[in-house]
Amino acid sequence: MFCDKCGTAVQADQRFCSRCGREFTGTMVVGYPRRSRVQEHIRLLGILWLALSAFNAVGAVILYIIANTLFLHLRETSGPPLWLHPFLSFIAIVVVAKAAAGFVVGWGLLQREPWARILTIILAFLALFNIPFGTALGIYTLWVLLPAESDVEYEEEVRSVTAA
Repeated sequence: MFCDKCGTAVQADQRFCSRCGREFTGTMVVGYPRRSRVQEHIRLLGILWLALSAFNAVGAVILYIIANTLFLHLRETSGPPLWLHPFLSFIAIVVVAKAAAGFVVGWGLLQREPWARILTIILAFLALFNIPFGTALGIYTLWVLLPAESDVEYEEEVRSVTAA
């Protein structure tokens, strides 16, 4: 049986909930525990971070190839400015690093690693500037993981995975 306020498992003879303190009066209803927002959305969040990171990695590789082939050869003629080749290469390297961090975060969320929540929140703030998909994923991530109760719910998820 479960508490109808917080979803904690309780014994049939228990008068008060050990987590929220709710008093049980009368008959107790047997039901399923209430799922938390983190528990419902964490798998989807991990998959979305992996997908966005894959798109970022592909885009960064294409940008790096273009910067080191096309712009390098066009520089010999009177083509683009000299600073464009190193600038685009630097941007591609930064995007690859961001994609690698996104892959780590996605894997960490799927594995319920203890460090993944904080790193995901940091990357979510950075993703807000990546319009439109990064902004959407950043907002969704912050909605799921930023509230204070999400910290408690995520820690419960981590404990349940490590205990199993």
